[in-house]
Amino acid sequence: MAKKTQKRMPRRREEFTYRGYSVADLQQMALSELLPLMPARARRKFDRGLSREHEKLLADLRSGDEQIRTHLRDMIIMPEMVGRTIEIHNGKEFQKVEIQPEAVFHYLGEFALTRRKVSHGSAGIGATRSSKYVPLK
Repeated sequence: MAKKTQKRMPRRREEFTYRGYSVADLQQMALSELLPLMPARARRKFDRGLSREHEKLLADLRSGDEQIRTHLRDMIIMPEMVGRTIEIHNGKEFQKVEIQPEAVFHYLGEFALTRRKVSHGSAGIGATRSSKYVPLK
């Protein structure tokens, strides 16, 4: 039996929109226009005002620095950060994170995980008798 193969059309990737606005539209908006679009927690953070460190991070992003390293895991990702690569500290090292359009209005810390998978080894010296038991097969 001969199988009939159909030629699949390549899947079109639709342009990302946030509440009906494209990334280019969001990047051109002023902060006062962005505030109603933000989730409540992000809107509250900007209403209360950013700290000096957060303002400095935004200034560094706007100046066009190539390598940006930060400990500010609580910074909200703004539309102007899309496409940039930022190194975020996870508690031990800096992890490179490329900011995607889907990350807009999330926190930087969500993309640099602080915990990693643990793989335990066999029982070591000084372990109890019961934990030393390792089956041969």
